[in-house]
Amino acid sequence: MSEPRAHAAHFESLERQGEASRFGMWVFLASEALLFGGLFALYAAYRARWPGAFADGVAENDVVLGTTNTVILIASSFVVALAVHERRGQRARRAALLLCLAVLGGATFLGIKFHEYGHHFELGIFPGGHGAHFPGAQMGAAIFFTLYFGMTGLHAIHVLMGMALLVWAAASLFRARLGLHSLEVVALYWHLVDAIWIVLWPLFYLLRGAA
Repeated sequence: MSEPRAHAAHFESLERQGEASRFGMWVFLASEALLFGGLFALYAAYRARWPGAFADGVAENDVVLGTTNTVILIASSFVVALAVHERRGQRARRAALLLCLAVLGGATFLGIKFHEYGHHFELGIFPGGHGAHFPGAQMGAAIFFTLYFGMTGLHAIHVLMGMALLVWAAASLFRARLGLHSLEVVALYWHLVDAIWIVLWPLFYLLRGAA
C-alpha cells in the first residue's frame, strides 16, 4: 500500500502535515501528563499523611490481577509498535490485524478491571468512603479508594478512547485509507495509555508497606 498523496490545503506537503500531526499529539500527551502528574502528586501527599491506611488499601487490591493487566497493556503496546513497523513495510493488512489484536488486549484489560470493581463493591468498598468497609477502616481509607476509583477509572476511559482509535485505524488500513503518519499518532496515544498504567500499577498494587 502506498502512502496517500493528498494533503490538506493549508499544508505544503504530506510530510509537513505528518509533522504537524505528530507535534499536535505530543502537545496533547504533555497535557495528559500534567493531568495525571497532578493526580500522582495528590496521591503522594495523602499517602504521606496516612501511610498505614494507604498500605491497607493497597493490600485490598489483587496484585495478580493488577500485574496481569500490566503485562496485557505492555504486550498490546508492543503489538501496536509492530503494526507501525508492518505499515512502514507496506504490509497494511498485517498492520490492521495487529491493531485488532491490540484492541482485544484492551478489552481484556477492561474486563479484568471491571471484575475488580465488582469485587470491591461486593466488599462494600465504593468511591467517597461509602459502604460497609469504611466504618472500621483507618482514617484515610476513604481517600485512598476515592483516588483508586478516580484514577483507574480515568485511565479506563483513556483505554476506551484508545481502543476506538485503534478500531478506526484498523478499518482505515483495511480500506487502504490510512497513512503512516496517522498510524504513528494513534500509536503514540496507545503508548501513553500503557505508560500511565505502569505508574498506577505500583501505586495501587505493589506499595504495601506503610513507610
